[in-house]
Amino acid sequence: MIKLCGVPLSNYYNKVKIALVEKEIPFAEEAANISQSPEMLARSPLGKIPFIELPDGSTLCESQVILEYLDDAFPAHPMLPADQLERARIREICTILETNVELVARRLYYGAFFGGPVPSDEVKKEVRRELKKGLRALRQRARFAPFIAGDTFSWADCAAVNHLPLVAQAVKVIFDEDVYGDWSPAIDAYRKAASERPSVRRVLDERKAWIAAQKPAKS
Repeated sequence: MIKLCGVPLSNYYNKVKIALVEKEIPFAEEAANISQSPEMLARSPLGKIPFIELPDGSTLCESQVILEYLDDAFPAHPMLPADQLERARIREICTILETNVELVARRLYYGAFFGGPVPSDEVKKEVRRELKKGLRALRQRARFAPFIAGDTFSWADCAAVNHLPLVAQAVKVIFDEDVYGDWSPAIDAYRKAASERPSVRRVLDERKAWIAAQKPAKS
């Protein structure tokens, strides 16, 4: 059985978990945190999460690589359409979303979610500028018809349902702004529809329960 390693706080962990549930692949979960320990580096070369451990003990990291492996190794319930261009469009959306939106906004996460210092004015200026470019590109490609890349629930949705809310929350905390502006109603409608899908609802509910379990009990 495949073992998914990481923690449900991670949006990339949940991205992979949705794909596993969606494709009906049996899996177990193992708690693992980011670390540079020799033990962790032996399983995840950069010490990052998530990674998966296969039945033979070999491991695989990087969430997008994991999703590609799952579709190749478990062809039932494919998460890409048959058309080559449409398949490429989904990869394009994933790259724009993760490289030019989520990765940019991640510079705000420490201050927004983990009690770290507020980013400097220079960092905030850079984040604003790069987020504007990334969201402009994403807006050009996203369809929400009803899923982000069209009528097929795909890798792009596994990513989007996890990344889009975090980006919005981080920007709201640091800038007190709605990062999506007049695009917010479309994104809200998409998120609501996507959260009704059993795989997404299960993963988001389990994430919420995990976070609640980490809070110290009141005396």
